[in-house]
Amino acid sequence: MKHTNKTVLMKGIKLLAAALPLSFIGPVVLFSSFKNQEHSWFIPVLIFALLAMAGAIYLMFKGINTVIKALFD
Repeated sequence: MKHTNKTVLMKGIKLLAAALPLSFIGPVVLFSSFKNQEHSWFIPVLIFALLAMAGAIYLMFKGINTVIKALFD
């Protein structure tokens, strides 16, 4: 009977924990940037928001894959 690899599981949980703040920061900053389209910092803030959301998606994907590997490999 195989057991859960605890070190790999903790790595996956850390990745998911890193994705959590990005999943909230990205949409909030995106909404804020669209509310201030006439401001000169619109494009940099928009790019930051899109990168934060893309980073959250990537970290969630890697975290879930790592947790699945820890449980089933």
